[in-house]
Amino acid sequence: MILILLIIALVAASALGLAVARLSLTVRAALLLGGVALVALADPALAMVGLGVLVAAFAVDGWRSRPSAQLQRVAPSILARGVAADLVVTTTGPARVGLRRVRQGQVPDIEVTPPEADEELTARVRATRRGRHTLPPVAVRTAGPLRLAAWYRDVGGPADLLVYPDLPAARRLALAVRQGRFRDPGRITRGPLGLGTDFESIRDYLPDDDVRQVNWPATIRTGRPMSNQYRVEQDRDVVCVVDAGRLMAAPIGDRTRLDAAVDAVAAVALVADELGDRCGVVVFDDQVRRQLSPRRAGADAVVRAIFDAEPSPVDADYELAFRTVGAGKRALVLVLVDLLEEAAARPLVDAMPVLTGRHAVVVAGVTDPDLDAAIREPPTAVGDVYAAAVALDVLDARARVAAQLRRSGAEAVIEAPPERLAAACVGAYLRAKARARL
Repeated sequence: MILILLIIALVAASALGLAVARLSLTVRAALLLGGVALVALADPALAMVGLGVLVAAFAVDGWRSRPSAQLQRVAPSILARGVAADLVVTTTGPARVGLRRVRQGQVPDIEVTPPEADEELTARVRATRRGRHTLPPVAVRTAGPLRLAAWYRDVGGPADLLVYPDLPAARRLALAVRQGRFRDPGRITRGPLGLGTDFESIRDYLPDDDVRQVNWPATIRTGRPMSNQYRVEQDRDVVCVVDAGRLMAAPIGDRTRLDAAVDAVAAVALVADELGDRCGVVVFDDQVRRQLSPRRAGADAVVRAIFDAEPSPVDADYELAFRTVGAGKRALVLVLVDLLEEAAARPLVDAMPVLTGRHAVVVAGVTDPDLDAAIREPPTAVGDVYAAAVALDVLDARARVAAQLRRSGAEAVIEAPPERLAAACVGAYLRAKARARL
């Protein structure tokens, strides 16, 4: 009976240590305690001696394993959604401290791989959702030389983590435009898009020049090929109008429709900086949530304004958003929405003339890969045939909505997969510049 009480007391003390001082029995100590309990069945006196020795060893080991390690965490404060970055945790401490296990706590939407390691942690951290997050403190486990007692503690504090849209992909698009390597999907072009319409000078013909640039009279006079040099128009306004209503919360693969729209806005803003245009943004649901007027070199401000925008469980008020933009200087207005069947899109179609009377308007949305797969893949069961029929009905409805938007004055209606939406929006922007529609 006394032995049982002592064992209960030891376990209770360990639990109290874990709750207060975070000192705990190790697996080795638990196994030894079980062995003492078995010995007590045959020789209680020997078991009492063994228990006393175990308690003394546990106390000494717990004292020797007192936390003394210092941790240093090197982690990014800003991430791009879906892009991994390095996270390193290093430890230092006296040699007498036993095994150290380092673990980086995780939160939803932030993946750390691997989450723990011995002595030093080198991991990759990846965010799956934009916005503001908090990275928990680093936890460390130290064991004594006998491996009977272990301490658990958090080192340092939590760290703020900002998750931006996919900026690396947006910068690649901007670099392609700068170097003249950007190509519109489905079009074969020579030379950079957006040649401009303002004549600047005549120069010698270059191999990459578009044939439309050739100045034939100057070529005849000089006896060698000559090209017209055009100046790309600058100081034009581009306004991105982003629907953040309930429809934009629909998931598309590893992102939402709003994530794809924010990625597209970031790409357009960076390209506008490259071309010397001004870019602004409006984010709305039933109210205008974010508004940034067009400004030169405004990509950084645009990204900071919308990186943590989240969809709301309400219907979007298109007329309110369009009136917010409609009275400004003529601009290319890029409207990023979810295109559905006619009834759901009726408010969007009805509000479109508010913009088209003054601005050049492009409407962009994300296609659903599941719908395309339902049509493209051969059916293997009766249910697949019905799914394909439903997908065809949905796609026909979206096509009718696109036709209605064009009749309402939209210059273009773009639908693209999530990973291609940013490039499609940049292409529409460059085409508008090439036709001097801004």
